[in-house]
Amino acid sequence: MGRITGPVCRLCRRDGLKLFLKGTRCDTSKCAFERRSSPPGMVQKRRGKPTEYGLHLREKQKVKHYYGVLERQFRTYFARAERGKGNTGETLMSLLERRLDNVIHRLGFATSRSAARQFVLHGHVTVNGRRVDVPSYLVRAGDVLRVKNRTKSLQLVHAALSSMRRDVPDFLSRSEGGVPEGRVDRLPTSEDVSIPVQANLIIELCSK
Repeated sequence: MGRITGPVCRLCRRDGLKLFLKGTRCDTSKCAFERRSSPPGMVQKRRGKPTEYGLHLREKQKVKHYYGVLERQFRTYFARAERGKGNTGETLMSLLERRLDNVIHRLGFATSRSAARQFVLHGHVTVNGRRVDVPSYLVRAGDVLRVKNRTKSLQLVHAALSSMRRDVPDFLSRSEGGVPEGRVDRLPTSEDVSIPVQANLIIELCSK
């Protein structure tokens, strides 16, 4: 599966859930999912009961769309979660939540994960004082994320913070001084995910 470049609102309608892929637009009356939540397509045919495989696949696709990862990346996260200790589903969701682009978005430094990915790629953020431009970088407990003290970086972040309508999750903390920064207070758990996910369905599918 390649990177999706078409209308992302169709993904929300396909998954039957708001994935907040268009930033602040998703919180307004302009949200396409709010206006038309039916699956995409010109002709709506009667659909039968989804198969067990279809339910499992839809759950995996929903998570991939939400975090903006490709199939090969997702398989890598699954393999790492499978090798780890504890519940594989919880470990998988924790790894996805620890992605740097996701953390930047959830701190409110970018209005969407795609914007956060670009923000990281352009070198606007440092982790523990070191420049990191890899969106898939996995943060650790105690890491400090600071926006670079330069005009362009600060303008982007302050614009995002001014339109922020969601609270910072419990595993993160944010300070909004002259140079905004965030801190990873602890590793995220499955409860920190902001959309409902049945991780057990994903594990069953990927384990086959």
